[in-house]
Amino acid sequence: MAETTAKKQDYFYALGRRKSATAQVRLKSGKGVITINGVPAEQYLASSKFLPEDLNKPFMVLENNGKFDVSATVKGGGHAGQVEAIRLAIAKALVLVDEGVKGTLRRAELLSRDSRERERKKFGLRGARKQRQFTKR
Repeated sequence: MAETTAKKQDYFYALGRRKSATAQVRLKSGKGVITINGVPAEQYLASSKFLPEDLNKPFMVLENNGKFDVSATVKGGGHAGQVEAIRLAIAKALVLVDEGVKGTLRRAELLSRDSRERERKKFGLRGARKQRQFTKR
């Protein structure tokens, strides 16, 4: 009976957001495999050579490369926004694993959410702020 109540959690869950992208990440001990929406990260982000490196930034700061497997589910936004959302979620999950790394990740600016969002187009304008050209005479 005590076994079922004291069941050890096999993964750590965290949520990350950036622009209109939302990432749900599950972090578990493993060999360093990162999958995004069921596809390996290198294949999912094949159009860019910099974005897969950006995913590993929290691990590189902590020198934890290859200790955790990451399974991410991402919706919304483009690839860059999705990668930043996943990166934030990975950093949050690493804090859940070990509270002592929080200061290191905060100094590396990996725990702060970038709250900038796309500004909506307004009525009577061509874009969010662009107006028609003004002629004085």
